[in-house]
Amino acid sequence: MASSRGGEALARSPEPHSPLRRRPPVAAEGDDGRGGVRRGEDQGAGGSVWADFSRRASAPVHRRVRESPLSSDAVFKQSHAGLLNLCIVVLIAVNGRLIIENLMKYGLLIRAGFWFSSKSLRDWPLLICCVTLPVFPLGAFTTEKMAQHKFISEPLVICLHVVLTMASILYPVYVIIRFDSAVLSGFTLMFFAIIVWSKLVSYAHTNYDRRVLSKSIHKDDIHSHFPELDDLKWVSFKSLVYFMVAPTLCYQLNYPRTTSIRKGWVIHQIVKLVIFTGLMGFIIEQYINPIIKNSQHPLRGNLLYAIERVLKLSIPTLYVWLCMFYCFFHLWLNILAELLRFGDREFYKDWWNAKTIDEYWRMWNMGVALMIAFFLSAIFHEICVAVPCQIFKFWAFIGIMFQIPLIVLTKYLQNKFKNTTVGNMIFWLFFCILGQPMCILLYYHDVMNRKVKL
Repeated sequence: MASSRGGEALARSPEPHSPLRRRPPVAAEGDDGRGGVRRGEDQGAGGSVWADFSRRASAPVHRRVRESPLSSDAVFKQSHAGLLNLCIVVLIAVNGRLIIENLMKYGLLIRAGFWFSSKSLRDWPLLICCVTLPVFPLGAFTTEKMAQHKFISEPLVICLHVVLTMASILYPVYVIIRFDSAVLSGFTLMFFAIIVWSKLVSYAHTNYDRRVLSKSIHKDDIHSHFPELDDLKWVSFKSLVYFMVAPTLCYQLNYPRTTSIRKGWVIHQIVKLVIFTGLMGFIIEQYINPIIKNSQHPLRGNLLYAIERVLKLSIPTLYVWLCMFYCFFHLWLNILAELLRFGDREFYKDWWNAKTIDEYWRMWNMGVALMIAFFLSAIFHEICVAVPCQIFKFWAFIGIMFQIPLIVLTKYLQNKFKNTTVGNMIFWLFFCILGQPMCILLYYHDVMNRKVKL
């Protein structure tokens, strides 16, 4: 009876001068602390009384089983935006202090000779080579025209394409080695030549497949599903020209196009491109060059000293690599796409979230067989570095192929621990923190040793 009367007294409205008469502030939505009151539950007299009661000292606070936010069972269910902001602030503060300390200790070390030297001005044969590279796409178009009109057989078409693609690589290699060009000029030419080679391969492969489809009994079904293929036998010079300058390595007659060019947006991206390019130059001159000049060959000197140099070089190298990715894959390709009204701008996926090395390469080389991607990537990395440096030690090739065992390791760890962070941390550790600084030191000292012998 006493309990019943107590409940009835609690349900009745309080006296006019009672402390329970004061209406507390409405609880925030989703607030389940101090009694679990939620918005909408304090409607009416009963809800108001319960809300008032939940704020009293006698109201129970601990009403259910809950985990701490940073416990292993709840840590991945929480938002860590605040901690991420803290990390960004700390990163800016620490790097800002290091930049100021470096400038006070060494001064400004940037010199124009790294980017433009008297040797670079003598690299006019490389400029001529770069200007004449479009001869190979023109030869590929002539080959396809002759194949379209059946002037040459299919085996001869394939042979001509093989010759053209190989010549587009061997021609710049010969010019760079023959005229002993500057490293930066040679790297730029080889990078451009590899892009031309990749486009020529795609052009030849796509046109070959179109010829096969034109003879297929299912070509009507294919055309109904892919009307953009148009005439399967048609070869267009205009489409080839657009493809050679478009930000893609996959040839097709038509591409999705935007309606207009945003001039203000283009100017904004160009300004960012200039800023980040200058930032790369500052990091290279101010940090990377002094570190590698004060280092020893990592495979011949003291092991602990070599590890210290690699770790010290890893941070500025990582910054430069990220800036290069942002400048080329995001800024430059988007600028080019905007000027050409190229619509499909998914130039990269979120490879930085890759859980395994295998997943990283599949996202980086979408639609390419993994072993072929590894082998070609290893060869082209070696060509891009070894030819301008005129030294063939295969460090870049070995570095790329060494990731094959890492694929097996990260897959095993992913299947064993079912944790997405383990493989991602291994990817960042071996690919950026250890691999790239090691290759830089190896090539630098091999190039210096070559110059001493000469």
